[in-house]
Amino acid sequence: MNFIGLDAQKANQLADQLNDLLANFQVYYQNLRGFHWNIKGPQFFELHVKFEELYTEAHTQIDEVAERILTLDKSPLHSFADYLQAAEITPAVDVSDAENTVGITLSNIQALIKREREILEMAGEANDEGTVALMSDYIAGQEKTAWMLKSYLG
Repeated sequence: MNFIGLDAQKANQLADQLNDLLANFQVYYQNLRGFHWNIKGPQFFELHVKFEELYTEAHTQIDEVAERILTLDKSPLHSFADYLQAAEITPAVDVSDAENTVGITLSNIQALIKREREILEMAGEANDEGTVALMSDYIAGQEKTAWMLKSYLG
């Protein structure tokens, strides 16, 4: 047992999965920053604001995931080299039009949800209510955002 009463091996495996999620969140976050800065076209004003809203939320989630990893008694990844090596989400470079920025954001969120569902299942099997609650909250919010982005694309 670890210091919060979880099986140490299961907690370690969860922390590894959370580190992968952290890496994906970091690339997603940076993609959103780039979209916020570089968006062009008739949807500039609405998307500039939306991307800021999304990256602000992601910033908070990144901190929460890192702190959860520490709570599970492991160190969070903290270098961009590690993030790029571990992440499934890829950096979006030189993307500035509404359709592509929104489409990439939707795809990134879908990747996060997929990873979060895997972690949710593992956390449930490990009786890790803290991670279960975190993943449940993220999934619920991201599913709504995914629906809105999909609707925006038509």
